Amino acid sequence: MKATHEKQVVVGADFAGFPLKEAVKHHLEKRGWTVTDLTPANDNLPMYHRVGFLVGSQISERLFEKALIFCGSGMGIHIAASKCPHVHAAVCESVSAARRAATANNANVLAMGAFFTAPRLAMAMADAFLENSLGDGYEAWDGFYEYHKIGYDECEAFDYESYRENGFALLEPREAPLGKEPEGLAF
Repeated sequence: MKATHEKQVVVGADFAGFPLKEAVKHHLEKRGWTVTDLTPANDNLPMYHRVGFLVGSQISERLFEKALIFCGSGMGIHIAASKCPHVHAAVCESVSAARRAATANNANVLAMGAFFTAPRLAMAMADAFLENSLGDGYEAWDGFYEYHKIGYDECEAFDYESYRENGFALLEPREAPLGKEPEGLAF
């Protein structure tokens, strides 16, 4: 698997997200990242959902640890990528949200909307997402990692049919005590 600690990431965009993807890609390359671009040219780009499937498959097949995807709103491509197994995608419009997607939700795909996200903001969001992992920055919050790891694990293992057959309840829910939020933590 091509991992973020090796500065490896995969990206893709539809026609609306292409210019933003290009700006973020060039930013990352200048910072030493190897960016595998599944939509390198702005001609005959697949529809947003097909790009979502294509990039999401790279996560499903365990070829890449994290991905960045771009369309007009970030929403459509996010929905499509989320259909791929093992994809935990987040749509973000701020640096704080992108960082939190990585640190609290263990998201492995960040979707951005070119209609709403300026290039410099998108660059900072990509940095925050790619340079953080589950629990980073929250070491002083007792139980933070364990609590959020349960959320990730239960989403990863979720089977709707079993959930429905069990009266819309998880079969074996796990618990982790979450300590009091440390003073001065903004998000």
